[in-house]
Amino acid sequence: MASSDHRLLLRAVACLAAVLALLATTGNAVAGPLSRPTASATSRVIVQVQPAARAGAQTLVARLGGTVGRQLDIVNGFAASLPASSVGRLGSAAGVRAVTTDERVHVQAVAGSGSGDDVLSAYPAAIWADEVWQTGDRGQGVTVALVDTGEADCNDNYGHGTFVAGIIAGDGTASGGRWTGVAPRANIVSVKVAGRDGSADVSGVLAAIQWVVSFKDRYGIRVLNLSLGTGSTQSYRNDPLDYAVERAWDAGIAVVVAASNLEPAPGTITKPGDDPLPITVGAVDDRGTADVADDELPNSSSRGPTAADGLAKPDVVAPGAHIVSLRSVGSTIDEAFPGSIDGSYHRGSGTSFGTAAVSGVIALMCSHNPGMTPDNVKFAVSTTARPVASTDRMAVGAGEVDAYAATVDPPAGVANAGVARSNGTGLLDVSRGHVRVQTSANHVLVNGLLTAQLVVWNPTAFLLNWSPTSWYVSTWNLTPWRPVIWAGNDWPGHNWGGGEWEGTDVSRSYGSPISGSAWYGAWE
Repeated sequence: MASSDHRLLLRAVACLAAVLALLATTGNAVAGPLSRPTASATSRVIVQVQPAARAGAQTLVARLGGTVGRQLDIVNGFAASLPASSVGRLGSAAGVRAVTTDERVHVQAVAGSGSGDDVLSAYPAAIWADEVWQTGDRGQGVTVALVDTGEADCNDNYGHGTFVAGIIAGDGTASGGRWTGVAPRANIVSVKVAGRDGSADVSGVLAAIQWVVSFKDRYGIRVLNLSLGTGSTQSYRNDPLDYAVERAWDAGIAVVVAASNLEPAPGTITKPGDDPLPITVGAVDDRGTADVADDELPNSSSRGPTAADGLAKPDVVAPGAHIVSLRSVGSTIDEAFPGSIDGSYHRGSGTSFGTAAVSGVIALMCSHNPGMTPDNVKFAVSTTARPVASTDRMAVGAGEVDAYAATVDPPAGVANAGVARSNGTGLLDVSRGHVRVQTSANHVLVNGLLTAQLVVWNPTAFLLNWSPTSWYVSTWNLTPWRPVIWAGNDWPGHNWGGGEWEGTDVSRSYGSPISGSAWYGAWE
């Protein structure tokens, strides 16, 4: 993975031939309910008191079910969080001079005014990640696994993986901090499954997920980003790819998956975004501002319910239009869509990039709240999300993510209660959807029970224990991986579902799709 931001490449940790892993390194007085409580009905306030009343006011906050935050001596008060219904009672207490909304302040996007077609996304501010940074949390101590593009020389010659990694954890080094990712101190483990033309088989993705679960403790992996998908309509209840995602989730890894970029029609969410457990992410256009009021919903962001099981998806949305992130110089995308920003950055649009932003948010959450489980994370991300762009639950889920609320004041609760799990015994070939790859050396078609290693798929072995020990004796590790290319007419087609990469002209069309790349919603 080529990168100018040094934290994305820390050191190489494994090489699996075709599957490589790198450790890449002030408001108005409140009279009644606050103007903008979070979805959990919790309000953040500034409490100003008479000097002798501070201790009593803080005790009252606790009795009202709230928590006391920072001491703010400069205004003779303190920050607090408490149920919105209790704010009035606190404000009328003896010795309390004022209770005011703890309002948020944002800078506008560094490029564009938000009124024209040349705007660039303001995604760290739009999802309030920049305010989390002010608390000192920037994702430190958390590793995000990224299953994406790359090849055996450890460079990203396609370009998608580098771009996604920059959104998650780019530290802005090459731009003097101008283009910074959501969690700039998080680590990246890049598990690479595709080369210069972006071709990859489901079997390679399965191997990558198994590797992530097996080595999660060694590298501190808390989040798995899957900006990919297939067009399979096999039920999640027996699909191998959905099973692998659930296995990662149950192992304590929060999995974030792209909804896809097919069309604004029901049933266009792709696999494994169709699984009920992970956080499936759609895209919105923030129009270059931090204000959700002007956000728009791109037609290309896929809609639920899921085709096979009728599940409500996506879960949330995040900015995914005109995103600026790291450029892999000389890669397929870089050559197809010339026009860099500051020399080291490119721009693109799609649910892949909204997915990356949410992965960064979860890195912030896990850094601030190390004990959070994936189900805690999903509950907090969903319940603190803000209404945006559409009232259609099948288009925007619970709304746009709020990094600050989900990180600093996450509501307690768990998601996925009672969800039926996948058994993983479905057909590998059906999991692929319609796309196929073939070996580049002898052009053997990878289909049926064949994996990309040209060995017969063994579902029984895949369902067994996943650990470093079992990995080293698995077929994945013991059998050489073969370079693959897209088969038949998949390469010249448009089957990436509209991976939109932007050159010198940025427009409301969100760029142009790159030829080939038959993963629906994958590198978009």
